Amino acid sequence: MQQQQADNLIEGLQHSVAKYGNAVAINGLQGDVSFQQFAAVTDRVAAALAAAGLRSGDRVGLYCVNSEAYAIAYFGIIKCGAIAVPVNLLLPPTEISYILNDAEVSMLIYHQLFRETVASLAVPSLRQRIVIGDVATGDDTSLAACMAATGQAPAIKVRPAEDVACIIYTSGTTGRPKGAMLTHRNLMANANSCRHALQPQAGRDAYLVVLPMFHSFAHMVGMLVPLLSGCRFVPVPKFDVQLVADTIARNGATVFMGVPTMFAMLLTLPPEQTGKLATLRYCIAGGSAMPLPVMEKFEQRFTALIYEGDGPSECSPVTCVNPIGGQRKPGSVGPAVLDVSMEIRDADGKKVVDGEIGEICVRGPNVMPGYWRRPKETAEVFFGDWYRTGDLGYRDTDGYFYIVDRLKDMIIINGMNVYPKMVEDVLYRMPHVKDVAVVGQPDDLHGEVPVAYMVADTPGAISADDVAEFCKDKLAGYQTPRTVIFMDALPRTPTGKVLKRELSKRGDRERGIKS
Repeated sequence: MQQQQADNLIEGLQHSVAKYGNAVAINGLQGDVSFQQFAAVTDRVAAALAAAGLRSGDRVGLYCVNSEAYAIAYFGIIKCGAIAVPVNLLLPPTEISYILNDAEVSMLIYHQLFRETVASLAVPSLRQRIVIGDVATGDDTSLAACMAATGQAPAIKVRPAEDVACIIYTSGTTGRPKGAMLTHRNLMANANSCRHALQPQAGRDAYLVVLPMFHSFAHMVGMLVPLLSGCRFVPVPKFDVQLVADTIARNGATVFMGVPTMFAMLLTLPPEQTGKLATLRYCIAGGSAMPLPVMEKFEQRFTALIYEGDGPSECSPVTCVNPIGGQRKPGSVGPAVLDVSMEIRDADGKKVVDGEIGEICVRGPNVMPGYWRRPKETAEVFFGDWYRTGDLGYRDTDGYFYIVDRLKDMIIINGMNVYPKMVEDVLYRMPHVKDVAVVGQPDDLHGEVPVAYMVADTPGAISADDVAEFCKDKLAGYQTPRTVIFMDALPRTPTGKVLKRELSKRGDRERGIKS
């Protein structure tokens, strides 16, 4: 495959327009948008934003559902030389205010659905608000007016390695969110690596994007990769099984990206609707570990293979994926993608041998220069120029990586390491198990003990005694959960990661500890 020669997002889009101008770039909520139309409308938006005073380096909050408007606003911001700051749609107003204040945004582009929330935000640096999908009121402007603007997009000179294109805030599962600064070089390098691994077929592939576009996975693989590869993407504003199936069928989507819970929920489609997913060429799973039983059931029913991959926002984000059309190892997140180096290192930063568990570390042009205005936190996550992902894992002799757990989630019992993911993989094989998470609970005698939080497919279908019996010949005694707590649902982030911090807090409350 010919590698992308552009070194920044603006040039990258220009190359796509020159090569695929009249082809459809987006099957949008309001109709199809060609590459040529997308380039023209983002130029007009950039002209309007510049006329409103937006300058290179300014930060702009982007608070919008999955849609063509999201992509138009994003590239309008980029073409001004400004920095896009996507906002997690599920955060409460206090957390949104925190992020916008931390980034010191001067402008906010938001969807009309969030008008009430936006009105409650306290952001002193905010000078201008632009609303999507509604007639502007008060001092706000409408994106529609920006899209109809005349004038030229500002002529900017991009320094690919220095100029930040986007600040993506971490999920904050272990504390206050931090802004990962991603430069043009970071994003272009990662897009090129993804193109090499995923083998997008220009003019044929259509990427269904139901994962939230504010998240780095959908931001890269769902939006940037198609736009830089001559493919379509199909934004879907919310995950609903029927809506997703209908949209795949209507648009002939060929690539579906999801977190494990989405694949599990798609299995609830009525049997007569199985054919609605027939156009899928393959699927990509990320965000959290894919339970093998879910993968097997999905592939057997829908005949589309699931390729697992991984990568943190700080790495733009894709670091590894099972190569499309190459060797696929279920349970593995694959080998490192093109131009990315990955190693397993011990607590002292020394490389360990294949098969030994340690921290997954990454180096390459995709790795962020640091967190926004957080030099101390930046220094803490690097061994030299190697980014420390915080994931525990190992590499096999073929160069494929396996994630065992999060470093902070590891449980230490009487000096022995217990990796919750390994326990969860066993529990997922139990009949009637729908969801499971294992966390450590402080124990005076043993230091910590494992506690399982479980969701059954039918209430009452599993008991704690069933769990103990099932684990008897599959786990060591110290690995077996000492307590089993059944829940209606596990708390998760918008991208499907279990909020283990919330489960730990619940355990603390049950033991009478105030959090």
